Amino acid sequence: MFKSFFCLFVVSLSVTTSSTWANVSQRHSSLAPFSSSLQSVPQPTIDNVIDRAHELLGTPYRWGGASVEQGFDCSGLLVYLFKTEANILIPRTTAAMHRSTAATVKRDALKPGDAVFFRGNGRGRINHVGLYIGEGKFIHSPRAGKNIRIDSLANNYWKKNFTTAKRFHAVR
Repeated sequence: MFKSFFCLFVVSLSVTTSSTWANVSQRHSSLAPFSSSLQSVPQPTIDNVIDRAHELLGTPYRWGGASVEQGFDCSGLLVYLFKTEANILIPRTTAAMHRSTAATVKRDALKPGDAVFFRGNGRGRINHVGLYIGEGKFIHSPRAGKNIRIDSLANNYWKKNFTTAKRFHAVR
């Protein structure tokens, strides 16, 4: 009696184990198409950042602001755009962005999505940043009492005060 019970137990254990491994194997092979489909899901691009920046035109400047509800200062705007639209974390202040190890870009090599830096107020230090959008233009949050807008690097003020640019994203 014990012998037949033991044999029945071993056989049922064997059947259960083999069917479990079959399920595991089947699940694993069914993950292969899923994982390859993940690779085909479009990743956020710098175009998302630029598109969102255009949507924010007219949003008020606010010193220290970094959200749609608060408004934005110049660096807060870029931090918000890169984080929400491309999942790229950049330094919070203009000076820290400028000091960062991100690739430095000369004016004649600008690509859409580059951060453009300016000196202003006659103090000689970098104190303003905007988002280059192509065709010699950039979007920025200028100063108190103004709204996010597009300006041209060819404008005399911006041309005179432009210093350099940084690239926080990969160029495709």
